Amino acid sequence: MELHERISSGRSPASQQEPFADLKNRVHMAVISELGPQLFNIAIDPGELRNRVTADIRRHLNDEAGLAREDRERLTAEILDDILGYGPLERLIADESITEIMCNGADDVWIERGGKLYETTVRFTDESHLRRIINKIVSQVGRRIDEASPMVDARLPDGSRVNAIIPPLSLTGPLLTIRKFSKRRLTMEDMINVGSLSEESVEFLSRCIEAQLNMLISGGTGSGKTTLLNALSASIPNSERIVTIEDAAELQLHQRHVLRLEARPPNIEGEGHIPIRELVRNSLRMRPDRIIVGEVRGAEALDMLQAMNTGHDGSLSTVHSNSPRDALHRIETMVMMAGYDLPLRAIRQHVAAALDLLVHIDRMEDGSRRVVQVTEVLRMESDVIQLQDIFEFEIQSVAPDRTITGALRPTGLRPVFLEKFRKRGIELPQSMFGERVAVLDDRRGATG
Repeated sequence: MELHERISSGRSPASQQEPFADLKNRVHMAVISELGPQLFNIAIDPGELRNRVTADIRRHLNDEAGLAREDRERLTAEILDDILGYGPLERLIADESITEIMCNGADDVWIERGGKLYETTVRFTDESHLRRIINKIVSQVGRRIDEASPMVDARLPDGSRVNAIIPPLSLTGPLLTIRKFSKRRLTMEDMINVGSLSEESVEFLSRCIEAQLNMLISGGTGSGKTTLLNALSASIPNSERIVTIEDAAELQLHQRHVLRLEARPPNIEGEGHIPIRELVRNSLRMRPDRIIVGEVRGAEALDMLQAMNTGHDGSLSTVHSNSPRDALHRIETMVMMAGYDLPLRAIRQHVAAALDLLVHIDRMEDGSRRVVQVTEVLRMESDVIQLQDIFEFEIQSVAPDRTITGALRPTGLRPVFLEKFRKRGIELPQSMFGERVAVLDDRRGATG
């Protein structure tokens, strides 16, 4: 069944939705009570379990008189999705063109496709139906959501990010947001094809990864930071030992030596909380060649900078910000959250010594996600960290439908950190940086 989208309003209220709602709930509960623990037995083949559940559903529906054949088949598929999948969301999750699913209640479901929002005709039976799906998602990753803990971050098995919030924090019923991840990880070549990066910048960034530069990817919410981090990580050699640290596991690294750590929220008694900061500290004892922090949000910024400054080169992370300069300001603020009374100058010296490169990605007006700046972090001058852009996005035209045409172009400036490339035997052709080549010595600052 295809997904029909509509932009107009005029939704029918939840009470007038599904004429078979009671029947679906009755059959659903009957099948669950009969199969019980078998539904969660990992030893059972998924195909066999699906066939068994389907047969049970059909047996119960056959006892119902007055159902047309089409209705029986539709109800069988919908109840099957409720029991083994994610109910009405199953076909939205399966649609790879959809990047975000937003449930603003049982009868108000929206999607994002191509950077634009569309309302859908997808509906839940009622709020309790939506709550069941939320509970199923969060329980799969060992999380919980109830009145005592009414807000949760979780993930789907494919790594898609899930946020749910229920009453009393939500005044309009259960709210669910799913940021989908593609089943196929985007490569750097894919990012060239969609216009997110240029060929020169891809070659440059890949060699920066090989040269073990410390990189920070910045951007706004939904701009594609994690997708870019995944693509960049493909350049990490197979021989290196990588530790990834995340709030909710999303990264999809395919190297042979990857250790994945995930923060743990407090339990129902408010105990057992393991924040990212403790995982960063612990990772230093695990002999990592690289540390990848999925997103820096708080006091762990200090521990990450210390790791970068104590021999763990090649570390990668992401941060929310509106520009490379804002990214540095946010890192400074988060270091202050660590609780140490450090002078601002000392923090900035720490940041300037730790970071080599900032990559800023932005979601443009037309919905496209593009890297707009690749910026080198220089030394401090007059208590200010100096920055210089190596690549910068140049807008060529904007069509009436807001489609933006442009490209990421070299600024003509050569990075100061080229000595790190030479130490590791990695060469960068001068043509990579454009025609206007300007070599900066250590005494020269740059625009910030």
